[in-house]
Amino acid sequence: MLTVGVDVGGTSVRAGVVDGDGAVLDTARAATPSGEEALEEAIGAAVAELAARHDVAAVGLAVAGFVASDRMTVRFAPHLAWRQAPVAERISKRVGMPVVLEHDANAAALAEYRFGAARGAKIAALVAIGTGIGGALLIDGQVFRGAYGVAPELGHLRLVPDGRPCPCGKNGCWERYCSGTALSTTAVELLARHPGMSTVLAREALGDSRAVTGRRVAGAARDGDPLAQRAMADLARWLGEGLALVADVYDPEVVVIGGGVSESAPLFLDDAREHYAAVVTGAGHRPLARIRTAQLGDDAGIVGVAALARDVAGHTARNGRPR
Repeated sequence: MLTVGVDVGGTSVRAGVVDGDGAVLDTARAATPSGEEALEEAIGAAVAELAARHDVAAVGLAVAGFVASDRMTVRFAPHLAWRQAPVAERISKRVGMPVVLEHDANAAALAEYRFGAARGAKIAALVAIGTGIGGALLIDGQVFRGAYGVAPELGHLRLVPDGRPCPCGKNGCWERYCSGTALSTTAVELLARHPGMSTVLAREALGDSRAVTGRRVAGAARDGDPLAQRAMADLARWLGEGLALVADVYDPEVVVIGGGVSESAPLFLDDAREHYAAVVTGAGHRPLARIRTAQLGDDAGIVGVAALARDVAGHTARNGRPR
């Protein structure tokens, strides 16, 4: 049975046809629109494009936001337009197939548990670093959702009182200092203080500071740009700080680092591990979690939510109704 997984992020909508072994067979992609109707139209179009080429049975949406425990409603999404929206029902009407929702980090964690870096772990956490930060916790392979389906919202832990403003309404959230967006913000702030440190990024920022994206900063860091490397070191420090909090609360066996920013892990992950090991409570006197990069990379959310959609489609086929 083939299913479609759709990763609905703050920057892009990425859809993929996934088989039962977790392999992505075909993909479609679009920029994330700002309005509800436009967003749902973009998702429907991506699914229709793939369904025209493959016989697919169900759709899963991995959403960067709070998903209700019934996995049918998006309660709140800081980077998306949905607010208390019956998204699964709306999309199902558009595509003519069963649709299930899941928090994007939960979907990625399930994929890594079934097919990747968290296989066999009794307690596993996932930190998905992209436009923001998503978090997930698995206990014996089961997603921990909290009482109302919104746990664990790691990206909005407040690390810096009165720090950078966050779209969630708070200030100083972890993702404002450790994400693709944060990497861009840090680089622009450094350019304002040290304009001569990076001729490449300074030239790009003159036209429009939005040109200094996190991806561009990572590329400049790989090329040896000193300002970009300093911004990357700042991200590594904040990643280590946040991982120490995660370890203090959950004491996981393994933490998987996923999301788009994880593609640049060689630039920051070793420093983040060192900082985590230094600042975690009981440093030097406790076992440390293994910090691993996601084996499925940026496709983890798509693979995980497609697997959930396959479970729903199978249950519907057997029982005549969605689970």
